[in-house]
Amino acid sequence: MTSGTPLQAQLADHQLDRLETLLDDPEMPDALRLDEIQGYLCAALSGPQPMPEEDWLADTLGNEEALASEAGREAAGLLRAFAIALEAELAAGEPPVLLLYPRDDDENGPSDYVPWCQAYLAGVDAAEDDWFEFLGEVEGEVETEAIREEIGFLDERLFPLMVLTGEAEAAAIEHGEEWPQGEERAQIENECEDDLAQAVTDIYRFWLARRGIQTLRREEPKIGRNEPCPCGSGKKFKQCCGVN
Repeated sequence: MTSGTPLQAQLADHQLDRLETLLDDPEMPDALRLDEIQGYLCAALSGPQPMPEEDWLADTLGNEEALASEAGREAAGLLRAFAIALEAELAAGEPPVLLLYPRDDDENGPSDYVPWCQAYLAGVDAAEDDWFEFLGEVEGEVETEAIREEIGFLDERLFPLMVLTGEAEAAAIEHGEEWPQGEERAQIENECEDDLAQAVTDIYRFWLARRGIQTLRREEPKIGRNEPCPCGSGKKFKQCCGVN
């Protein structure tokens, strides 16, 4: 795994190693990898409101049952310290050193950005408030020039993630547009890799400044992710109708 001194100043090497070991524990078969957790947390700590700790802990460790296990409790303690260090970097405007595994399990190969980016986008999708819808709701759903600029900013800063996960190419093809190939494609991907840490830092600081500007106005209360699903299944909303 690729790592660096800023994060290690908060979590020692042996703590990172221990956390990686715990994430492979049989008691937590659905736990994310450490690179995926960092990506997920960068999104979970951002947004109109940061995701509650109990939610991102359950999501990153697989489920609440895993969190209640002996390995899960130890991992949760390390993850809390991990999240505190990560948020301190983001809040200070310091791009975090990305924790990345090599592609195709080749220790000497290039870093694999895809799982990190996919986990970040999963964190965006898991937010209680849709990022883009929120910007309209705080203005009473009246689109203004300021809102268009903010949406444009988010689109631009999310672009590296869309490129590196292949979603940008898929969207272009769906709309009948050509996507760069060969050297041009490689150059775009390299630029997105270089820009990724700064992009997620900019997004975090955007939402940090945006929070609390105005209380949301909704005609109906929104269903919380951990509340019972209104369909009567007995499951939590995020595990039932809220999945989509």
